[in-house]
Amino acid sequence: MKSFLEQNISHDSLITLFSQAPVAVSLVIGDDYCIHSANPQMLELWGRDASVIGKPLFEVLPEITSQGFVDIFKNVYQKGEIFNGNKWSVFLEKYGKYEEHFFNFIYAPVYNDDKKIIGVSIVATEVTDQVVSERRWKDSEYRFEDLIKKSDYSIAIYRTEDLYIEFANEKMLKTWGKNSSVINMKLEDALPELEGQPFIGILKNIFKTGETYAAKEDKVDLVVDGKLQTFYYNFSYKPLKNSDGQVYAILNMAVDVTDLVMARKEIQEREKKFRDLADSMPQFVWTCDDKGEITYMNDSWYKYTGSTANENQARLVKRMMRPNTVENVDRTWEECVRTKTPFVMEYELENPNQKGTYRWFLGRAVPNFSENGEVKQWTGTFTDIDEFKQLETQKDNFLGIASHELKTPLTSLKLYTQFIKTNLEKAGDPKNAEVARRMDYQIDLLTGLINELLDVTKIQKGQIQLNESYFDFDKLVDEVVEEQQMTSRHKLFVSKTSKVGEVFADRHRISQVMANLISNAIKYSPEADQVHISTSLNGNDAQFNVRDFGIGIPEEQQSKVFEQYYRISTSKDYTFPGLGLGLYISSEIIKRTGGKIFVSSAEGKGSDFCFRIPKNKK
Repeated sequence: MKSFLEQNISHDSLITLFSQAPVAVSLVIGDDYCIHSANPQMLELWGRDASVIGKPLFEVLPEITSQGFVDIFKNVYQKGEIFNGNKWSVFLEKYGKYEEHFFNFIYAPVYNDDKKIIGVSIVATEVTDQVVSERRWKDSEYRFEDLIKKSDYSIAIYRTEDLYIEFANEKMLKTWGKNSSVINMKLEDALPELEGQPFIGILKNIFKTGETYAAKEDKVDLVVDGKLQTFYYNFSYKPLKNSDGQVYAILNMAVDVTDLVMARKEIQEREKKFRDLADSMPQFVWTCDDKGEITYMNDSWYKYTGSTANENQARLVKRMMRPNTVENVDRTWEECVRTKTPFVMEYELENPNQKGTYRWFLGRAVPNFSENGEVKQWTGTFTDIDEFKQLETQKDNFLGIASHELKTPLTSLKLYTQFIKTNLEKAGDPKNAEVARRMDYQIDLLTGLINELLDVTKIQKGQIQLNESYFDFDKLVDEVVEEQQMTSRHKLFVSKTSKVGEVFADRHRISQVMANLISNAIKYSPEADQVHISTSLNGNDAQFNVRDFGIGIPEEQQSKVFEQYYRISTSKDYTFPGLGLGLYISSEIIKRTGGKIFVSSAEGKGSDFCFRIPKNKK
């Protein structure tokens, strides 16, 4: 810097020039760097006022002494070297705060007429805001770049219409089956297998239209692991534009949905197989949603009814039901929906080919659950059981007729047997009289079996009658136990925790149930010698229990003991007489009385049968 003394400028003019300069300017003189002048901008930069004029620089700004400025000023003052500082970090104590600032500055030597350095000129501009902004921008850029690199999305940037790969994160490189060597290559050169596929053309067209392109589950063939494979992606091509609105690059983001697409296709294929299977079945197969609206019917149904898929099939089913059964079916279905339990019921549907005639069907439905345990749909069937029901009716009719026909000769046979027994006893022939007595006993057993068959046919036809009246429950128990004790070797123990009193029911039918439970307890405990009978009040119900110590019932059979013709089988080699109808008849009598019958048992330890009936009809 030439000496200002060489310039034809007065000292006052120089001071005016310094004070009005748009940058911070200062002049320090001598080897103690005494502040000769400093304009307001420099004083503001230092955080000082005009009182510092005439004082040594490092006395005014002691905090910069340890920041390398002493050596810098020596080089300028003693060697005449000009020093440029660009975005230089300086810690200054300004207005009571010690903070980092950034400056662009120039330190230049000042000469006198003898070309001797007499001081140092300082020109400075604070760029703290700029540096902080740049740092933030770089941090943001770094974080953004790091985010892109670690993103779960495949991301790439293509530059110019030639589609040079400017950037591709690891996810995208893996998608392509390539490594970082493809960066800066043309996309069509890096992925030659894209030839014949639409993607290159779409990308180049975006440079013309400037419009974003997006696709879902789009198919692309790529060479990965050395072989051409098919993948599916959700992706977008977003144009990047400059300040003039021109597209200079394209941002490509993609998500691999191959597994999702393939899984759905597999599900669709399986569903088609199941539908084809359902359509080939003679049964009517259907599904409905959790609200009961039918969502599918197989072809057999449409062929049978002549309806179409556009019709409301749920309403059609109700229209086809025998009117007096609709309410009962609805009630049963609603209970199954509420409890999320399988639906099983027999009912009649009108024959579409013969209006006014009905056929029996077995309706079944099971709930299909979602992962959270909610019912997402029901799967059901209608099975035509009309022929079976006709055969069952014929069987019941035959049993009813046969039973009635058998009762007449059996009555006569019993009278003859008793007559023979009486005469043999009078003739003093006890041995043959005993044979006649045994014949009479077997006739009683046969009569009991025939009566059971008659009861079953009455139950099936809804013809069983209950002649209800008030009777003494406790007295009936005593009578039944006394009768059973007469023919049993088992000791029958009776305990009454409380007096039951009068009950309104069919005395004869309730005694039949009691006798059946006691005789079963005796029959199924061949190695025991006692049976326990108890009665009690359970709220407003009369309760009757029979406890035996016999063979017991396996757990898996306990739910079936009240079914028709069901006979208990155990691991032991026992054979028990009977048709398997006694518990079924007992169950039906108790149900029609408004009560409940149930069993608890353990195999090898015995069983406890119990029924409860209301004392009074409400």
